Amino acid sequence: MYPIAILFWLSLFIVSYAFIGYGFLIYFLVAVKRRSESEVQPRFNNFEPPVSLVIPCYNEANILREKILNCKQLDYPAELLKVYFITDGSTDDFRIALQDFPDIVLLHEDRRGGKTAAENRAMTIVDTPIVIFSDANTMLNRQAVRNIVRHFEDPRVGCVSGEKRVNVEEKDNASSAGEGFYWRYESLLKRLDSEFHTAVGAAGELVAFRANLYETLPEDTILDDFMQSMLIASKGYKIVYEPDAYAMESGSASVKEEMKRKIRISAGGWQSIKRLWAKVTPAKDFPLYFQYVSHRVLRWTVTPFLLILIFLLNILLWNTHCLYQLLMVGQVVFYLAALLGYFLENRSIRLKLLFVPFYFCMMNYAVILGLIRFLSNSQQGVWEKALRK
Repeated sequence: MYPIAILFWLSLFIVSYAFIGYGFLIYFLVAVKRRSESEVQPRFNNFEPPVSLVIPCYNEANILREKILNCKQLDYPAELLKVYFITDGSTDDFRIALQDFPDIVLLHEDRRGGKTAAENRAMTIVDTPIVIFSDANTMLNRQAVRNIVRHFEDPRVGCVSGEKRVNVEEKDNASSAGEGFYWRYESLLKRLDSEFHTAVGAAGELVAFRANLYETLPEDTILDDFMQSMLIASKGYKIVYEPDAYAMESGSASVKEEMKRKIRISAGGWQSIKRLWAKVTPAKDFPLYFQYVSHRVLRWTVTPFLLILIFLLNILLWNTHCLYQLLMVGQVVFYLAALLGYFLENRSIRLKLLFVPFYFCMMNYAVILGLIRFLSNSQQGVWEKALRK
């Protein structure tokens, strides 16, 4: 039983580290860094370079007007902010939605090549030093552009990621409630990562790059925002996480829609690990590699399989010590709570904490399905967005 016990505790350590332990470790490292640094980093407020705001969309005419009005209320000089909407492949009434706004630049071609292809094409037209990408279905806070742009006065910064915020109502279903909890924890980790060395990737809801650092990505790239930001980080530039620039969006319409999104992200995670293999290495930048493996790679690869292994090994160890019995009971209770969350997935209830075990299990199940999709090459660069509430 000794080798089984070692494998059990090693597996439990890796899973615990990936989801909880790394959070404590990075918090400690940031605290040490704060104590050792005497200088306070300045906040830039008067830096106003020309900026392009690029919004890829596909058949989203129903929300384009709201998004345009949201762009127009941004606190940034209008003469320095160019707004582009890319509608490649759209077949809805997007032109009618945009016709009242002649200052908005429309980029359209009938071919639907996917989000990465559309962004690559837009970057051949963008002529500003800073480019910001945002999704059509997310609304930005008034200070978003200004709070992002100020970081680029530091020449070491190559990418700035805004914060994704999910609107969670007092009563919500499993997908929205679980997603809200997840993104609050993720936001905390991103803040700590950014302060320690660099944020690990960026979310496409709101992300900015130095235009001269943008790389043309293969059109089949699934996580274009993550890949682009990590390629910039691999060149020695910093990814800054800016929580005071945020994009608001509603939670997924249902668990089915959220699952569809998670599987795509998981397939993209596997794809990005393969493509970044030789670019993000401990020899080039050990802190970045450490953060990347701890925050992303472990969750995207081994943890779902280790969770299954832990459960099976715990059964074999049941009679060896009462500690294993307590751990087994804890696992059973957790998974029963997840099962209850599944049955209540479309109910509106106040006790949203009940959905955390369900969302955790759903995320890990999506990683396994994402691996299958990646290996079968069935996840393409063109996909249907998950429906939002």
